[in-house]
Amino acid sequence: MNIVNLDLLEKAMRRHADAKPALEAWLEIVEKARWQGPAEIKQHHATASFLRENVVIFNIRGNHYRLAVKVYYPTQTVLLKWFGTHAEYDKQRF
Repeated sequence: MNIVNLDLLEKAMRRHADAKPALEAWLEIVEKARWQGPAEIKQHHATASFLRENVVIFNIRGNHYRLAVKVYYPTQTVLLKWFGTHAEYDKQRF
């Protein structure tokens, strides 16, 4: 997958150093992925949640953090939209 807005992950890793290994592992997996739909995401990310308009929420570091992305399956693109703590996520609207 092509990943757009990598600055978001770089800022997240600086702000939340404890999430860095988990984010790096997620990034490595996603860069190699060729998702055609939500079922393929679920195969490797069983706890991922799916919202409308192809927004996917990933649990990072044992659900301490959440990462929201939008997946464009036809173009094999993942747009990084938001990263934060579980508590911060509860205040978000996607």
